[in-house]
Amino acid sequence: MRPQIGRRSLLSFASLLPTIVCSSQQTYADASFKTDKNPFTLGIASGDPDHRGVVLWTRLAPDPLQPGGGMPARAIEVSWEVAADESMRNIVSEGSRLATPALGHSIHVELDGLKSDRWYWYRFRCGDAESPIGRTRTMPHPDSEPSGVRFAVTSCQNYEQGLYTAYEQMARDELDLVFHLGDYIYEYAAGRNGKVRTHHGAEIQSLDDYRARYAQYRSDPLLQRMHAQCPWIVTWDDHEFDNNCANDISEESGIDPVDYLARRANAYQAYYEMMPLRLKQMPRGSDLRLYRSAAFGRLAEFQVLDTRQYRSDQPNHDRKSPLNEAALARSQTMLGRKQRGWLSKQLTRSAAQWNVLAQQVMMGMVNRSGNPMNEQYSMDQWPGYSHERMELMRFLSDRRISNPVVLTGDIHSNWVNELRVDDRREDEPTIATEFVATSLSSGGNGPDKPNNLDAILAENPCVKFHNGERGYIRCEVTPERWKADFMVVDDVLEPGGNTFQRSSFVVESGAAKVHPA
Repeated sequence: MRPQIGRRSLLSFASLLPTIVCSSQQTYADASFKTDKNPFTLGIASGDPDHRGVVLWTRLAPDPLQPGGGMPARAIEVSWEVAADESMRNIVSEGSRLATPALGHSIHVELDGLKSDRWYWYRFRCGDAESPIGRTRTMPHPDSEPSGVRFAVTSCQNYEQGLYTAYEQMARDELDLVFHLGDYIYEYAAGRNGKVRTHHGAEIQSLDDYRARYAQYRSDPLLQRMHAQCPWIVTWDDHEFDNNCANDISEESGIDPVDYLARRANAYQAYYEMMPLRLKQMPRGSDLRLYRSAAFGRLAEFQVLDTRQYRSDQPNHDRKSPLNEAALARSQTMLGRKQRGWLSKQLTRSAAQWNVLAQQVMMGMVNRSGNPMNEQYSMDQWPGYSHERMELMRFLSDRRISNPVVLTGDIHSNWVNELRVDDRREDEPTIATEFVATSLSSGGNGPDKPNNLDAILAENPCVKFHNGERGYIRCEVTPERWKADFMVVDDVLEPGGNTFQRSSFVVESGAAKVHPA
């Protein structure tokens, strides 16, 4: 068992936490700030849309890898405009915000009062500098019945191990939304398994470390361009903080729990600063509530989960194992009591045609060895929390939740899984479909056909597709069907790689079963 923080340590840790000062509390703003360098080196973004508005984001950083991003230690006034046209002539909303040192000179503008189901354009100004123009949209009205939605699902973009080639095609896909399901950055030191680029600095620990690492990732022009195309809905996995983290428990032995939570506070603050999140997602010390809902009219409702912050320690020392007593224990939780109760309430209330869980780790109970005599289930994924996972499947079935679909990242490979209460029992009814998106770049180029693919398919009747290439999933959803295109890149190690559609799968509304398109 890895060390877990106790009450006394928690109280000691609380006294160490810095106070985050909201921009509204600043009493002095520099409206005349000027710099010879571009303060918008990290681009712009939008996210978390609803039918009335969306969050607009930027961060001022003329020297992005330097402490403070090269900004002075004072609040800077930033203005913003939203227009109904790409030429920015028909301005429908405008204002200003203070970019403060306490939040890394980041800006989060929560728009309200916009028209539903509309595209808008936006930009920022700081002194004489002007940002690029971004495009965003609002969601349809909650009572509306949209004819369709197009979005991408991606995760795992290790800067060192591959180029962000897939974002070039994604930007051409004319999407309504992007779901990023975690591992937006990696915390490792420079040079660890590097293939094409090198991280800046040692393994990140401090707030400045995390800020600089995000800045390095955000400097990629293809990532910036995709952020400017449409709103993103994001959640984290482990590498935004530390590999295989489980609540307040490190995978490494001998780590001081207070130091560990102090590092988590740094990671969580940097994540909030660098993502288009709402004020209610602002961290409180080492806690940040990231689970939340989004709805595209009555067509689809998305429950965005956090499977890291509240989970129990991984069983069996986090090694691939059979589904033994430890993995099946009732005490094992991936979601935590409060998030699980929230999820049950959201699903029960939903009137959507499609009900989607956007989350991090694979839910399919897959024996990764393909050998029944040497079972290897991942204890970091849902099989390590099998009781809660099976209870969730029973809930979806018993409550007759309409068309449940699970979107997953983390695993650096593509999967299509049919989910049952117990996936080992082929005779049980299929309850939901899981689409697992491969990494965008992590791991470098992967194989089209893994070596043990035939054995995995034979041993795991729930698995309908498995592929190891890099890319993303492009989804097109209508009231009648869900189509998932697995977009893959032929080479992420060299510029100019080609992104193409490898396979497509369809789920018909009301059918549960998935089949090739």
